[in-house]
Amino acid sequence: MSVSETHVADQVADPIGDRIDWGLAASTGKRLTRPGPKITAYTRDAAFAELDEAARRAEGPVRAITGLADGLPIPTARILDRKGWIDASSVSMRSMLTGGGEASEGEDGFLAGAAAKVGGLQAGGLLAFLSTAILGQYDPFTAGADASDPGVLMLVAPNIIAVERALKVVPSDFRYWVCLHEVTHRVQFSANPWLRQYMLDNIEVLTSDAGESATEVMGRLTKALKSDQPREKGVLGAMQLLQTPEQYDAFRRMMVLGTLLEGHADHVMDAVGPAEVPTVESIRAAFDKRRTAPKNPVQRIIRALIGMDAKLAQYIRGKAFVDAVVGEVGMAQFNTIWTSPETMPLPEEIDEPAAWIRRVL
Repeated sequence: MSVSETHVADQVADPIGDRIDWGLAASTGKRLTRPGPKITAYTRDAAFAELDEAARRAEGPVRAITGLADGLPIPTARILDRKGWIDASSVSMRSMLTGGGEASEGEDGFLAGAAAKVGGLQAGGLLAFLSTAILGQYDPFTAGADASDPGVLMLVAPNIIAVERALKVVPSDFRYWVCLHEVTHRVQFSANPWLRQYMLDNIEVLTSDAGESATEVMGRLTKALKSDQPREKGVLGAMQLLQTPEQYDAFRRMMVLGTLLEGHADHVMDAVGPAEVPTVESIRAAFDKRRTAPKNPVQRIIRALIGMDAKLAQYIRGKAFVDAVVGEVGMAQFNTIWTSPETMPLPEEIDEPAAWIRRVL
Protein backbone atom coordinates (compact mmCIF):
# COMPACT_ATOMS: atom_id res chain seq x y z
CA MET A 1 0.00 0.00 0.00
CA SER A 2 1.39 3.41 -0.99
CA VAL A 3 1.69 6.43 1.29
CA SER A 4 -1.28 8.11 -0.39
CA GLU A 5 -3.37 4.94 -0.04
CA THR A 6 -2.46 4.72 3.64
CA HIS A 7 -3.58 8.32 4.13
CA VAL A 8 -6.93 7.63 2.50
CA ALA A 9 -7.40 4.48 4.56
CA ASP A 10 -6.73 6.44 7.74
CA GLN A 11 -9.29 9.06 6.69
CA VAL A 12 -12.10 6.58 6.10
CA ALA A 13 -11.33 4.25 9.03
CA ASP A 14 -14.12 5.84 11.04
CA PRO A 15 -16.48 7.53 8.54
CA ILE A 16 -19.16 9.81 9.93
CA GLY A 17 -21.89 7.45 8.71
CA ASP A 18 -20.72 4.88 11.25
CA ARG A 19 -21.27 7.34 14.09
CA ILE A 20 -25.04 7.61 13.53
CA ASP A 21 -27.67 5.10 14.58
CA TRP A 22 -29.54 4.94 11.28
CA GLY A 23 -32.22 2.59 12.58
CA LEU A 24 -33.06 5.15 15.24
CA ALA A 25 -32.91 7.93 12.63
CA ALA A 26 -35.49 6.17 10.46
CA SER A 27 -37.83 5.31 13.33
CA THR A 28 -37.57 8.86 14.74
CA GLY A 29 -38.21 10.42 11.35
CA LYS A 30 -41.29 8.27 10.74
CA ARG A 31 -42.62 9.10 14.18
CA LEU A 32 -42.16 12.85 13.68
CA THR A 33 -43.25 13.28 10.07
CA ARG A 34 -46.67 14.81 9.46
CA PRO A 35 -49.32 12.87 7.57
CA GLY A 36 -49.78 13.85 3.97
CA PRO A 37 -52.90 15.36 2.40
CA LYS A 38 -56.16 13.52 2.90
CA ILE A 39 -56.81 11.23 -0.04
CA THR A 40 -58.94 8.16 -0.65
CA ALA A 41 -57.38 4.77 -1.31
CA TYR A 42 -58.56 5.07 -4.92
CA THR A 43 -56.86 8.47 -5.37
CA ARG A 44 -53.69 7.13 -3.78
CA ASP A 45 -53.54 4.07 -6.02
CA ALA A 46 -54.29 6.15 -9.12
CA ALA A 47 -51.55 8.67 -8.26
CA PHE A 48 -49.01 5.91 -7.65
CA ALA A 49 -49.85 4.28 -10.99
CA GLU A 50 -49.75 7.57 -12.90
CA LEU A 51 -46.38 8.57 -11.43
CA ASP A 52 -44.92 5.17 -12.29
CA GLU A 53 -46.10 5.52 -15.89
CA ALA A 54 -44.96 9.18 -16.09
CA ALA A 55 -41.45 8.27 -14.95
CA ARG A 56 -41.17 5.72 -17.73
CA ARG A 57 -42.67 8.07 -20.33
CA ALA A 58 -40.36 10.94 -19.37
CA GLU A 59 -37.26 8.93 -20.22
CA GLY A 60 -37.73 9.31 -24.00
CA PRO A 61 -38.02 13.12 -24.14
CA VAL A 62 -35.22 13.56 -21.58
CA ARG A 63 -32.85 11.38 -23.60
CA ALA A 64 -33.85 13.15 -26.82
CA ILE A 65 -33.22 16.62 -25.38
CA THR A 66 -30.00 15.81 -23.50
CA GLY A 67 -28.47 13.40 -25.98
CA LEU A 68 -27.52 11.20 -23.00
CA ALA A 69 -28.14 7.55 -22.01
CA ASP A 70 -29.33 6.51 -25.48
CA GLY A 71 -29.83 2.76 -25.59
CA LEU A 72 -29.58 2.17 -21.86
CA PRO A 73 -32.40 0.22 -20.15
CA ILE A 74 -35.27 2.19 -18.60
CA PRO A 75 -35.48 1.15 -14.93
CA THR A 76 -38.58 1.47 -12.79
CA ALA A 77 -39.11 4.25 -10.26
CA ARG A 78 -40.03 3.80 -6.59
CA ILE A 79 -43.27 5.58 -5.72
CA LEU A 80 -43.28 6.21 -1.97
CA ASP A 81 -45.22 7.81 0.84
CA ARG A 82 -43.39 9.98 3.38
CA LYS A 83 -42.46 7.13 5.70
CA GLY A 84 -41.26 5.06 2.78
CA TRP A 85 -39.04 7.95 1.68
CA ILE A 86 -37.57 8.21 5.19
CA ASP A 87 -36.71 4.51 5.19
CA ALA A 88 -35.09 4.74 1.75
CA SER A 89 -33.21 7.95 2.53
CA SER A 90 -31.79 6.64 5.79
CA VAL A 91 -30.27 3.76 3.81
CA SER A 92 -28.98 6.16 1.14
CA MET A 93 -27.43 8.58 3.64
CA ARG A 94 -25.77 5.74 5.51
CA SER A 95 -24.26 4.45 2.27
CA MET A 96 -23.19 7.92 1.16
CA LEU A 97 -21.54 8.79 4.48
CA THR A 98 -19.70 5.48 4.73
CA GLY A 99 -18.08 5.91 1.34
CA GLY A 100 -20.58 3.79 -0.53
CA GLY A 101 -19.66 0.62 1.36
CA GLU A 102 -21.10 -1.30 4.27
CA ALA A 103 -21.15 0.41 7.63
CA SER A 104 -19.08 -1.26 10.33
CA GLU A 105 -20.86 -3.29 12.97
CA GLY A 106 -20.87 -2.50 16.65
CA GLU A 107 -19.92 0.52 18.74
CA ASP A 108 -16.68 1.32 20.47
CA GLY A 109 -17.88 1.63 24.05
CA PHE A 110 -20.73 3.37 25.83
CA LEU A 111 -19.81 6.93 24.81
CA ALA A 112 -19.63 6.03 21.13
CA GLY A 113 -23.01 4.30 21.39
CA ALA A 114 -24.54 7.29 23.13
CA ALA A 115 -23.14 9.63 20.50
CA ALA A 116 -24.62 7.43 17.76
CA LYS A 117 -28.03 7.65 19.44
CA VAL A 118 -27.80 11.44 19.57
CA GLY A 119 -26.76 11.50 15.93
CA GLY A 120 -29.67 9.21 15.09
CA LEU A 121 -32.16 11.53 16.78
CA GLN A 122 -30.74 14.56 14.96
CA ALA A 123 -30.76 12.78 11.60
CA GLY A 124 -34.32 11.60 12.28
CA GLY A 125 -35.51 15.15 12.86
CA LEU A 126 -33.90 16.26 9.60
CA LEU A 127 -35.46 13.36 7.68
CA ALA A 128 -38.89 14.18 9.15
CA PHE A 129 -38.64 17.79 7.97
CA LEU A 130 -37.39 16.89 4.51
CA SER A 131 -40.00 14.15 4.08
CA THR A 132 -42.70 16.81 3.74
CA ALA A 133 -40.71 18.92 1.23
CA ILE A 134 -39.13 16.47 -1.22
CA LEU A 135 -41.13 15.82 -4.39
CA GLY A 136 -38.64 13.36 -5.80
CA GLN A 137 -34.96 12.55 -6.00
CA TYR A 138 -32.47 10.33 -7.72
CA ASP A 139 -30.35 8.35 -5.28
CA PRO A 140 -27.05 7.30 -6.92
CA PHE A 141 -25.80 5.62 -3.74
CA THR A 142 -28.36 2.80 -3.51
CA ALA A 143 -28.37 0.17 -6.25
CA GLY A 144 -31.65 -0.38 -8.05
CA ALA A 145 -33.52 -3.65 -8.36
CA ASP A 146 -31.95 -4.31 -11.76
CA ALA A 147 -28.19 -4.82 -12.06
CA SER A 148 -28.11 -2.36 -14.97
CA ASP A 149 -29.54 0.44 -12.79
CA PRO A 150 -26.80 2.14 -10.75
CA GLY A 151 -29.26 4.03 -8.54
CA VAL A 152 -32.89 4.54 -7.59
CA LEU A 153 -35.39 7.18 -8.70
CA MET A 154 -37.83 8.00 -5.90
CA LEU A 155 -41.06 10.00 -6.16
CA VAL A 156 -42.93 11.05 -2.99
CA ALA A 157 -46.59 10.88 -4.01
CA PRO A 158 -48.21 12.71 -1.03
CA ASN A 159 -45.95 15.73 -1.49
CA ILE A 160 -46.59 15.90 -5.23
CA ILE A 161 -50.34 15.76 -4.59
CA ALA A 162 -50.09 18.44 -1.88
CA VAL A 163 -48.18 20.82 -4.16
CA GLU A 164 -50.38 20.30 -7.21
CA ARG A 165 -53.42 21.07 -5.04
CA ALA A 166 -51.78 24.18 -3.56
CA LEU A 167 -50.77 25.46 -7.02
CA LYS A 168 -54.15 24.53 -8.57
CA VAL A 169 -52.43 23.03 -11.61
CA VAL A 170 -53.47 20.13 -13.84
CA PRO A 171 -52.39 17.05 -11.85
CA SER A 172 -51.36 14.88 -14.80
CA ASP A 173 -49.26 17.68 -16.29
CA PHE A 174 -47.62 18.52 -12.98
CA ARG A 175 -46.77 14.89 -12.19
CA TYR A 176 -45.17 14.42 -15.59
CA TRP A 177 -43.29 17.75 -15.23
CA VAL A 178 -41.83 16.63 -11.89
CA CYS A 179 -40.82 13.31 -13.44
CA LEU A 180 -38.97 15.12 -16.24
CA HIS A 181 -36.76 16.81 -13.64
CA GLU A 182 -36.01 13.69 -11.63
CA VAL A 183 -35.53 11.45 -14.66
CA THR A 184 -32.96 13.96 -15.93
CA HIS A 185 -30.94 13.26 -12.78
CA ARG A 186 -31.19 9.53 -13.44
CA VAL A 187 -29.98 10.08 -17.01
CA GLN A 188 -27.09 12.28 -15.83
CA PHE A 189 -25.73 9.54 -13.56
CA SER A 190 -26.56 6.60 -15.84
CA ALA A 191 -24.73 8.17 -18.79
CA ASN A 192 -21.80 9.38 -16.66
CA PRO A 193 -20.94 6.74 -14.03
CA TRP A 194 -17.90 8.72 -12.83
CA LEU A 195 -20.21 11.30 -11.23
CA ARG A 196 -21.08 8.94 -8.37
CA GLN A 197 -17.44 8.34 -7.37
CA TYR A 198 -16.67 12.03 -7.83
CA MET A 199 -19.37 12.84 -5.28
CA LEU A 200 -18.15 10.16 -2.89
CA ASP A 201 -14.55 11.41 -3.12
CA ASN A 202 -15.60 14.95 -2.21
CA ILE A 203 -17.94 13.77 0.55
CA GLU A 204 -15.04 11.77 2.00
CA VAL A 205 -12.94 14.93 2.22
CA LEU A 206 -15.84 16.92 3.67
CA THR A 207 -16.62 14.41 6.40
CA SER A 208 -13.07 13.38 7.28
CA ASP A 209 -11.47 14.37 10.55
CA ALA A 210 -9.02 17.14 9.67
CA GLY A 211 -6.97 16.33 12.78
CA GLU A 212 -6.92 19.92 13.98
CA SER A 213 -6.81 20.67 17.69
CA ALA A 214 -9.13 23.31 19.17
CA THR A 215 -6.14 25.66 19.41
CA GLU A 216 -5.29 25.16 15.74
CA VAL A 217 -8.90 25.74 14.69
CA MET A 218 -9.12 28.96 16.70
CA GLY A 219 -5.79 30.11 15.31
CA ARG A 220 -6.95 29.50 11.74
CA LEU A 221 -10.25 31.30 12.34
CA THR A 222 -8.54 34.27 13.98
CA LYS A 223 -6.06 34.54 11.11
CA ALA A 224 -8.86 34.36 8.55
CA LEU A 225 -10.94 37.03 10.30
CA LYS A 226 -7.95 39.39 10.50
CA SER A 227 -6.94 38.78 6.91
CA ASP A 228 -7.64 41.32 4.18
CA GLN A 229 -8.34 38.48 1.76
CA PRO A 230 -11.90 38.67 0.38
CA ARG A 231 -14.33 36.06 1.67
CA GLU A 232 -17.55 34.68 0.25
CA LYS A 233 -20.89 35.81 1.67
CA GLY A 234 -23.60 33.75 3.36
CA VAL A 235 -23.26 29.96 3.57
CA LEU A 236 -20.09 29.92 1.47
CA GLY A 237 -18.44 32.45 3.77
CA ALA A 238 -19.32 30.40 6.85
CA MET A 239 -17.92 27.24 5.26
CA GLN A 240 -14.78 29.10 4.24
CA LEU A 241 -14.16 29.99 7.89
CA LEU A 242 -15.16 26.70 9.50
CA GLN A 243 -13.55 24.24 7.12
CA THR A 244 -9.95 23.47 6.31
CA PRO A 245 -8.81 24.67 2.87
CA GLU A 246 -9.08 21.09 1.57
CA GLN A 247 -12.62 20.71 2.92
CA TYR A 248 -13.67 24.09 1.58
CA ASP A 249 -12.38 23.18 -1.89
CA ALA A 250 -14.41 19.95 -1.74
CA PHE A 251 -17.45 21.91 -0.55
CA ARG A 252 -17.15 24.31 -3.49
CA ARG A 253 -16.81 21.41 -5.94
CA MET A 254 -19.98 19.86 -4.51
CA MET A 255 -21.83 23.18 -4.70
CA VAL A 256 -20.83 23.62 -8.34
CA LEU A 257 -21.82 20.05 -9.19
CA GLY A 258 -25.19 20.48 -7.47
CA THR A 259 -25.76 23.76 -9.30
CA LEU A 260 -24.98 22.12 -12.64
CA LEU A 261 -27.14 19.03 -12.02
CA GLU A 262 -30.16 21.00 -10.81
CA GLY A 263 -29.86 23.68 -13.48
CA HIS A 264 -29.55 21.06 -16.22
CA ALA A 265 -32.66 19.27 -14.93
CA ASP A 266 -34.62 22.52 -14.76
CA HIS A 267 -33.52 23.37 -18.32
CA VAL A 268 -34.72 19.98 -19.57
CA MET A 269 -38.10 20.07 -17.82
CA ASP A 270 -38.88 23.39 -19.52
CA ALA A 271 -37.31 22.48 -22.87
CA VAL A 272 -39.81 19.65 -23.31
CA GLY A 273 -42.43 22.34 -23.88
CA PRO A 274 -46.20 22.35 -24.36
CA ALA A 275 -46.13 19.53 -26.89
CA GLU A 276 -45.47 17.15 -23.98
CA VAL A 277 -46.79 19.24 -21.06
CA PRO A 278 -49.62 21.48 -22.35
CA THR A 279 -49.71 23.69 -19.24
CA VAL A 280 -45.93 23.89 -18.72
CA GLU A 281 -45.80 27.71 -18.71
CA SER A 282 -48.47 28.13 -16.05
CA ILE A 283 -46.90 25.34 -13.97
CA ARG A 284 -43.47 27.01 -14.11
CA ALA A 285 -44.91 30.40 -13.18
CA ALA A 286 -46.90 29.01 -10.24
CA PHE A 287 -44.00 26.81 -9.06
CA ASP A 288 -41.45 29.64 -9.13
CA LYS A 289 -43.85 31.90 -7.24
CA ARG A 290 -44.24 29.20 -4.58
CA ARG A 291 -40.46 28.69 -4.34
CA THR A 292 -39.83 32.36 -3.59
CA ALA A 293 -42.88 33.02 -1.41
CA PRO A 294 -42.12 34.36 2.12
CA LYS A 295 -41.81 31.68 4.78
CA ASN A 296 -42.68 31.95 8.47
CA PRO A 297 -39.75 32.66 10.85
CA VAL A 298 -39.36 29.05 12.00
CA GLN A 299 -39.31 27.78 8.42
CA ARG A 300 -36.75 30.45 7.48
CA ILE A 301 -34.44 29.37 10.30
CA ILE A 302 -34.70 25.67 9.42
CA ARG A 303 -34.23 26.34 5.72
CA ALA A 304 -31.14 28.42 6.45
CA LEU A 305 -29.65 25.79 8.76
CA ILE A 306 -30.00 22.94 6.27
CA GLY A 307 -29.13 25.02 3.21
CA MET A 308 -32.47 24.95 1.38
CA ASP A 309 -32.13 28.58 0.32
CA ALA A 310 -28.71 27.75 -1.09
CA LYS A 311 -30.44 24.89 -2.95
CA LEU A 312 -32.92 27.36 -4.47
CA ALA A 313 -30.02 29.51 -5.65
CA GLN A 314 -28.56 26.40 -7.31
CA TYR A 315 -31.69 25.95 -9.43
CA ILE A 316 -31.72 29.59 -10.53
CA ARG A 317 -27.99 30.02 -11.23
CA GLY A 318 -27.62 26.56 -12.71
CA LYS A 319 -30.51 26.95 -15.13
CA ALA A 320 -29.20 30.35 -16.25
CA PHE A 321 -25.78 28.77 -16.92
CA VAL A 322 -27.20 25.83 -18.89
CA ASP A 323 -29.64 28.04 -20.83
CA ALA A 324 -26.79 30.35 -21.83
CA VAL A 325 -24.33 27.63 -22.89
CA VAL A 326 -26.91 25.57 -24.78
CA GLY A 327 -28.21 28.74 -26.43
CA GLU A 328 -24.68 29.61 -27.56
CA VAL A 329 -23.20 26.25 -28.63
CA GLY A 330 -26.06 23.72 -28.60
CA MET A 331 -26.65 20.66 -26.43
CA ALA A 332 -24.13 18.41 -28.19
CA GLN A 333 -21.28 20.81 -27.40
CA PHE A 334 -22.66 21.45 -23.91
CA ASN A 335 -22.34 17.73 -23.20
CA THR A 336 -18.55 18.13 -23.17
CA ILE A 337 -19.19 19.20 -19.58
CA TRP A 338 -19.77 15.55 -18.60
CA THR A 339 -16.33 14.39 -19.78
CA SER A 340 -14.45 14.57 -16.45
CA PRO A 341 -14.00 16.67 -13.29
CA GLU A 342 -11.72 18.95 -15.31
CA THR A 343 -14.56 19.94 -17.65
CA MET A 344 -16.91 20.83 -14.79
CA PRO A 345 -17.51 24.59 -14.45
CA LEU A 346 -15.24 26.43 -12.04
CA PRO A 347 -17.13 28.29 -9.27
CA GLU A 348 -16.60 31.64 -10.98
CA GLU A 349 -17.77 30.25 -14.34
CA ILE A 350 -21.30 29.44 -13.14
CA ASP A 351 -22.16 33.13 -13.43
CA GLU A 352 -19.90 33.61 -16.47
CA PRO A 353 -20.90 30.90 -18.98
CA ALA A 354 -18.74 32.49 -21.68
CA ALA A 355 -15.69 31.86 -19.50
CA TRP A 356 -16.48 28.12 -19.38
CA ILE A 357 -16.98 28.07 -23.16
CA ARG A 358 -13.58 29.74 -23.69
CA ARG A 359 -11.75 27.43 -21.27
CA VAL A 360 -13.32 24.09 -22.24
CA LEU A 361 -14.60 24.43 -25.79
